Amino acid sequence: MNMDYLFFAGCFSFLAAALHIGVILGGPRWYRLFGAGEAMARMAERGSPKPAIITFCIAVVLVVWGVYAWSGAGILPGMPLLKLALVGITTVYLARGLGGLIAPFISDHPHIVQNSTGFWLWSSAVCLVIGVCHLIGTVSAWSIL
Repeated sequence: MNMDYLFFAGCFSFLAAALHIGVILGGPRWYRLFGAGEAMARMAERGSPKPAIITFCIAVVLVVWGVYAWSGAGILPGMPLLKLALVGITTVYLARGLGGLIAPFISDHPHIVQNSTGFWLWSSAVCLVIGVCHLIGTVSAWSIL
């Protein structure tokens, strides 16, 4: 069954969470390497806790999303509001993926230009892949969720 897509979506979310934790541990160099923006790297260099807090919060959200995907795949017990959560998670991943492919070419907003075009393209492609896995898995499993 296509619930395997939710399994892989969860794996991708857990991997993304682990990479975010890796960025915190890797420090300013890793913030730059993964395209988090020069402002985040400089704050980390100055010892500000803000980049680590932001990055950790993103990691926590990604873990929760992984748990929901695995719950939908039947690997973990049923989570509350599972259908609604999977629709929301799918929507966020797809919107981030599509928006990130367009935004660096049409916007000069500081939150957009602080990251490289390369960052926007590769991270958006990753979000689209995860979003499509969520979409296929959620639609396939809808009647049994």
